[in-house]
Amino acid sequence: MTRSDTAFTPSAVQLDRVAWRRRQTIRSILVAALSTAVLGALLVFAVTGAPGWDRVRQSFLDPSIAADALPDVLRGLWLNIRLLVFCALGSLGLGLVIALLRTLRGPVFFPVRALAVSYTYTFRGLPLIIVIYVLTLGVPGLRLQGMPSVLVLGGAALVLTYSGYLAEVFRAGIESVHPSQVAAARSLGLTYRQAMRHVVLPQAVRRVAPPLLNDTVALQKDVGLVSLAGPIDAVRAAQISTAEHFNYTPYIVAGVLFVLLAIPLIAVTDWVTLRAARRQAGR
Repeated sequence: MTRSDTAFTPSAVQLDRVAWRRRQTIRSILVAALSTAVLGALLVFAVTGAPGWDRVRQSFLDPSIAADALPDVLRGLWLNIRLLVFCALGSLGLGLVIALLRTLRGPVFFPVRALAVSYTYTFRGLPLIIVIYVLTLGVPGLRLQGMPSVLVLGGAALVLTYSGYLAEVFRAGIESVHPSQVAAARSLGLTYRQAMRHVVLPQAVRRVAPPLLNDTVALQKDVGLVSLAGPIDAVRAAQISTAEHFNYTPYIVAGVLFVLLAIPLIAVTDWVTLRAARRQAGR
């Protein structure tokens, strides 16, 4: 008996089932496309048919002003991207340290845990704008030697605020790992630090990767708030162009660029979330 004789041959019923599923998939795609087109047409008709549409279009969607403002907004966006990278790394690192401090056991570490808890409570409760104003406008007033620039202080405000949120995400991941795994690692001769590094943290980070990425997406938007302190990022460049032309189109340009910047990160977040869900389901 040759190998070709033992090859699997689907039955007629299975072939009919596959064909039916293919037809259902095509039908679902067509229905989804049609419903989306109808809804989009209704929205376009409702907006463009409004009495003040012409005035809004001139004030917010002027192509000539958009083309004029685009180079300056792009230069400002490059500052936002660099700030995002450094703030994301700083927030992740500081948040992980605070989460580890909150998980320390023993009465001798109570002051450390209390300090970590106070930190997370404070910076999760404070509005980000207030933190930016205090660090960029208040701290320079101390006139200390070696005072960093306003941009660095604004980035520090973002790191301090978002590390409070990320610390709770990391802590949730650490506490989701069953204590028996730590006990098993200790029974094999690993120290507490080695057990956290080689057993707990890899599982914890993998479990909380989706919320970590979601917070990074939120940080990507909030880096634009540093413009309140003066640095010329995309938002500040749009504000300057708006003041020059007495037109709000540059803000729309900046908003579109921020959305385009967020799309890859959002796609990665969705992919990681779907992958985690499939792993949890055992697929």
